[in-house]
Amino acid sequence: MNAGPRHPSGGGGKHKRRRGRRPPRRGAGGPLGRDRQQHQGIYTAPMDHSYRANMGNDNGSKGGGRRAGFASYAPPDPEPLPAQHEDAASRIFAFVEDLFFLAKIQETGRKMNVKVEFVKSEKDLTDRLNNNGDEKPSLIIFDLNNANAKPLSLIPKLKSKLKKGTSIIGFLSHVQGDLKQKAHEVGCDMVLPRSAFSQNLPQLLRRHGSNGDELVQ
Repeated sequence: MNAGPRHPSGGGGKHKRRRGRRPPRRGAGGPLGRDRQQHQGIYTAPMDHSYRANMGNDNGSKGGGRRAGFASYAPPDPEPLPAQHEDAASRIFAFVEDLFFLAKIQETGRKMNVKVEFVKSEKDLTDRLNNNGDEKPSLIIFDLNNANAKPLSLIPKLKSKLKKGTSIIGFLSHVQGDLKQKAHEVGCDMVLPRSAFSQNLPQLLRRHGSNGDELVQ
């Protein structure tokens, strides 16, 4: 008879002890609570949904708007100059042998109706200038990595000869800080990284290709 009361009591006691252990498991301080928080910290479904909402829509989504905004930093191409006569004297010369930039300058010159002549040496440039009569070039472009042109030796000679009527612009890799400083020291008016030179090429050619009879943008 004693076993009867003790059995329910013992069973009830065990049941209470099991129930007594459950709150720590559910609470934030219990071991399982910490595991659950950690599990929730790496739960990816809401993050994936948010990611798709922000990045998956290129037309009108917040993410698409940000991507579209980057294009606004690129300057718009200016209006081309009036078409020139084929025998018109060139106002722009370039010491450029890199095929990529040579083609880039040629194509941009065609779009802007600006004639650009490519030269390889000081003698080559002098011969071309003699054909222009008294007209001096408006712009000379140097690829500062064009070793055949010897830009650091030739630039001061040209600045001394052509004076302020001619601008000299050089371009190089953005990591060539020492070369940029040397180019400025020898008289280069502007030194640009290759990316900036390419981006601003239409404006440069249009400004220096104009004969001054029209308003330059």
